[in-house]
Amino acid sequence: MTSPKKIIDVRPWAGEPSDLLVEDGRITQVLPAGGGTARDEPGVIDGRGRIALPSFTDAHAHLDSTRLGLPFRPHTAGPGLEGLIENDRANWRSAEASVSERATHTLGRTIASGATAVRSHAQVDTESGLDRLHGVLAAREAHQDRATVQVVAFPQAGIVRDRGTADLLADALSSGADLVGGIDPCGLDRDPVEHLDIVFGLAERHQTGLDLHLHEEGELGAFTLGLVFDRVRALSMRGKVTISHAFALATSQAPRVEELVTQLAELDIALTTIAPSGRRTLPLELLAEHRVRVGLGQDGIRDYWSPFGDGDILGRTWQLAFTNQLRRDEHIERCVALATVGGRAVLAGGGVGAAWTAAAPEPRGLAQGDAADLVLLSGETVTSAVMDRPQDRVVIRQGRVVAEDGVLV
Repeated sequence: MTSPKKIIDVRPWAGEPSDLLVEDGRITQVLPAGGGTARDEPGVIDGRGRIALPSFTDAHAHLDSTRLGLPFRPHTAGPGLEGLIENDRANWRSAEASVSERATHTLGRTIASGATAVRSHAQVDTESGLDRLHGVLAAREAHQDRATVQVVAFPQAGIVRDRGTADLLADALSSGADLVGGIDPCGLDRDPVEHLDIVFGLAERHQTGLDLHLHEEGELGAFTLGLVFDRVRALSMRGKVTISHAFALATSQAPRVEELVTQLAELDIALTTIAPSGRRTLPLELLAEHRVRVGLGQDGIRDYWSPFGDGDILGRTWQLAFTNQLRRDEHIERCVALATVGGRAVLAGGGVGAAWTAAAPEPRGLAQGDAADLVLLSGETVTSAVMDRPQDRVVIRQGRVVAEDGVLV
């Protein structure tokens, strides 16, 4: 048992000034501020009146492909999904640093910006073998005291079209990967039955979760979702599956979307979004009504897919509000909840509830019994903090400061 700690003079969700008592990495009491604790007392973290939020969760990253911190390279990919995939495969070995060095640096930047939980995909294919997985696992080990990191063995180049990848995925799950991934069973692999049979079979045999990239739009994506629903029911995998992107929900007719969201809720299938613009925005209001678990991620961070990304989930929260054209404080705060406790619920798996929804109790993630994983930042309100994205942040994991003002501790 660790000695009790105090985090004093903070405003949970920009509310009343409070002191938080922490023991064994969890909040044990939330008290009005000013209980007589000296600011320089051992074990005290002085919040200096800043907003306290649950720390951020990057629920969808690709740490194996990042170039953050390296010399800028112009984007050279050909058109479409396959052009992006092949551009990555052609260039990742020529980076100026190893996968482990690049992943460790970007994960550190993500933590310093306020995240203490990350789910990263790591490409597994017949060209790279398990090299990229091992690089991400090394980054996880380097930051093991600062963040919880889940790693997905991700067949980005396909499984059916890249024979031998299925065996590599099994090896990856035996080598430290936490989940098995999949990608566009119809659109990329052109054989949804075999693709889904392989990834669900691996998840069942290794008793892991599954995180499936689904860029497929409209009725094609809805068809794939139906196949996923069938397998979740047949294999009793309720609460163990995540769909990343789920563009079918943004590109189908309203009655079809309602039907799909109802089944997502029934089967406790989680979603992750990267806050895309235009016609690919998820129906957040409908998902909130159905209490579907949703997390926010950065996707690739300045890599061979795109030049965007900086490791800051607060910035991606701003993007989520902007692309959804949200203006009211309560709606923007819901984006923050999605980026914090929403992502935590995705990583935790089924049965934990969709804490980002409008019906979720307050204060989200800062009550007695919650993990003492916090980010402290200046601002008048939560919305003002999203708009201003202040840099003077203190990042706390299990009651211990792990980063301050952008510098890891």
